[in-house]
Amino acid sequence: MVKKLPSFYYCMMCGRFTLHHTWPEISEVMDIVPSMAKGRNDPARYNIAPTQSVPFVHAENEGVNVSDGQWWLIPVWAKEQPKYPTFNARSETAHEKNSFKASFKSKRCLIPADGYYEWTKGEDGGKDPHFIHLPEHKPFLFAGLWAYNSHMDLKSCTILTAPADNAIKHIHDRMPIILQEEKHDVWLSKETEVDEAREILKSHRNGELESYRVSRNVNSSKSTGSDLNSAISI
Repeated sequence: MVKKLPSFYYCMMCGRFTLHHTWPEISEVMDIVPSMAKGRNDPARYNIAPTQSVPFVHAENEGVNVSDGQWWLIPVWAKEQPKYPTFNARSETAHEKNSFKASFKSKRCLIPADGYYEWTKGEDGGKDPHFIHLPEHKPFLFAGLWAYNSHMDLKSCTILTAPADNAIKHIHDRMPIILQEEKHDVWLSKETEVDEAREILKSHRNGELESYRVSRNVNSSKSTGSDLNSAISI
């Protein structure tokens, strides 16, 4: 029996994700990835946690680029990292929130991943993690926002979320937004106005999501290894 955790029990979603595909594999299924990124040799990661460095795709000059930044957005005006969580931003209100509205206007990004974790409450009161992914575990891009803070000389980013699709709302009532590929270019474009960008966020692939239970080992952000997103018998 699956029980949803009360809202105070767990952090905002999405709180962990994976990226084990190589950049050539990512670029094969997503044209938005610039050719220069194919030379990246990033290690496979199976338990990415907030405040860790992650790659993100963003507009630069007349094209796109891949940068690395902290997964916990620091607004341009901040003198220190926010104490409140900014690794997720609600898509419904991000355009008007002080921490996110400048980024929503001109610094939208795409964050590569191939799955993420969410939790329910187990019969023993513990947290049971679920791995959520697209069919065939294909890589995808989260819709996100990024910022450069000159006070701290740091790039950072956040993942946008929306109400959960029927396929996963028994696990959590929110989900990260996975944009449809045909919307990638216009999402990144600095020519895209705020109202149009808000509409784009409704064009997501979340209805395709699948999930299964995984080991509680993933509950620790220090845990690593490909076995973390292996299914377990229930």
